[in-house]
Amino acid sequence: MNKENKHTISILVENKTGVLQRVSGLFTRRDFNINNITVGKTAEPGLSRITITTYGDNRTLEQIIKQLNKLIEVIKVREMKPEQTIRRQLALLKIHAPTEQDKSEIIQYTNIFRGHIIDVTPKTITIEISGKPDNINALMDLLRPYGIKETAKTGITAITRGQKTL
Repeated sequence: MNKENKHTISILVENKTGVLQRVSGLFTRRDFNINNITVGKTAEPGLSRITITTYGDNRTLEQIIKQLNKLIEVIKVREMKPEQTIRRQLALLKIHAPTEQDKSEIIQYTNIFRGHIIDVTPKTITIEISGKPDNINALMDLLRPYGIKETAKTGITAITRGQKTL
């Protein structure tokens, strides 16, 4: 997909049972795809923030926002423009590292990308890295020749820059 068609949407919702199901069901019924989704409580009691990354043209984005605003538990919906947003992701990567040289090289790459070694076994190293999705993907590209045995990644979470809030 074209990066110009990628949209991050922030949805402030009442923290009630079934809200996430209604939001994701709306996407399903309207044939909109969810690329990433994260959910978490906000500092405001009783409210949660759902961050969704999706693809589509501006007309599709407009429809998504209109449909989300129709849901009773939705307080506010906003597209998060890349230039006004800090976006981060977390990844756990288990890498094949049977030799000391492999371990040493993997540790060096991990340090360059400001990751952390969180587990070492005789044949694997597990890394934790958080940051921009492009940086995580770049580290994964460097580690792929060693053999990535397992990957767990969160969805992208985002917050607006400066004093502006949702």
